[in-house]
Amino acid sequence: MTMKRLEFATIEEVGALLRSAELSSVAVTTLMLERIKRLDSRLNSFITVLTDQALEQAQCADSELATGYDRGPLHGIPIAIKDLIATEGVLTTGGSKYFEAWIPDYDAAAVSSLSAAGAVILGKTGLHELAFGSTSINPYYGAISNPWMLDHHPGGSSGGSAVAVAVGMAYAALGTDTGCSVRQPAQCCGIVGYKPTFGLVSKEGVLPLVPSMDHVGSLARSVRGVALVLHAIQGTGADDPDLISRDASSYSAQVQWPLDGATVGVPRQFFFSGGDPEVVGLVDCALMTFEKLGAKLVDIDIPDIESAYKAADVTFSEIEQVYGEALVDNPGAFSEPFRRRFAGVTRCSVEDYAVAQEFREKFRMTVGDVLSRCDILAMPTSTVSAAPIAGQPGGHDVERRKNCCIFNFTGHPAISIPCGITAAGLPVGMMLAGPMSEDATVLRFAHLFEENTSWHLQHPDLD
Repeated sequence: MTMKRLEFATIEEVGALLRSAELSSVAVTTLMLERIKRLDSRLNSFITVLTDQALEQAQCADSELATGYDRGPLHGIPIAIKDLIATEGVLTTGGSKYFEAWIPDYDAAAVSSLSAAGAVILGKTGLHELAFGSTSINPYYGAISNPWMLDHHPGGSSGGSAVAVAVGMAYAALGTDTGCSVRQPAQCCGIVGYKPTFGLVSKEGVLPLVPSMDHVGSLARSVRGVALVLHAIQGTGADDPDLISRDASSYSAQVQWPLDGATVGVPRQFFFSGGDPEVVGLVDCALMTFEKLGAKLVDIDIPDIESAYKAADVTFSEIEQVYGEALVDNPGAFSEPFRRRFAGVTRCSVEDYAVAQEFREKFRMTVGDVLSRCDILAMPTSTVSAAPIAGQPGGHDVERRKNCCIFNFTGHPAISIPCGITAAGLPVGMMLAGPMSEDATVLRFAHLFEENTSWHLQHPDLD
């Protein structure tokens, strides 16, 4: 494997080279750091780069592997962390002025889990201000650029994490996903983004936005990559009241099970409407891959879907409990776009919120009933691709997030996988969503699609 290929290798490929001593973690970490130094001035994907710490961790990983102490598939693998997730002794800004000087004295649960798995932490990636947006155009740290087209946004809010993975500056990254913030930037950057079942990964140590819809997710260049990260970070962090108890699963071990006789539900109402017909058309074409793999495509309706989207918007009013007091005490620490959006989602009454939550429980059962009639749901991740930083087309704000947001509202696991590129050269993603706690099913369908297509092998060329 040449050094030029190495930057776009999968976690498994790099891990095999580390264990055979053909490659050291110090060498691969150095490669990532050199690429960050050379490329990120055009991308702005990192807020903090931990050069010395990363090299020390890599050296430790090499020493442990040399003595036969293997912490698992992530041992020695360089990974980036969204700057919304606490890291001990390292600036954690949330992409905001409000937290511009915050240096936590603890690691978030997911970071602790990655460290225990032997991962090398490269640094903290940029994001939309406090994760409240879907373009990663940040008023304090600057806009993050899409590596496929530098004057376009990379999606958000985990834009920096997506860019770092897409351009070969990290092998995986942690992100957070409240309305679309892992999956939509994964689409925009042509990589894999995974939002697990709500509560499977602890939110302990993560700056909140909408607590009942916040998820910690992962981004990588392959489905196995996000599965390996999920295996490492699931189920730890006792201080998260939403954490669900379940036995640790090795999701990557189940991805090869065949799809013969499986049913893929295609919810055309709402999910395929609006947006860009070219984007929707590319997803439609990609669906045929499942038929070639022995699955049956079935058009299926999800009742009350429009009402669910409206109720999800009402649920965003939880942000009042998170940042309401801070906005009163220090309004200058929040940008005008943040304050405007905050005012928009907090207009609802206490009664409106209560009605939305009552509906939520019923709708979650509705989606469960739909999924009892198929194995998986498939749809566009977003009905639009990335747009220019300088001017967002009308309606893009809704179209970027409406499909993803439904599964934050319900908590079902969902993944975005590359499935096409527009005529203009921008990536398109397909989203798969599955039953609650059936993360292995979602990853299995996504992996088999990936194995039989080549979209994940295409990378932006900044060299």
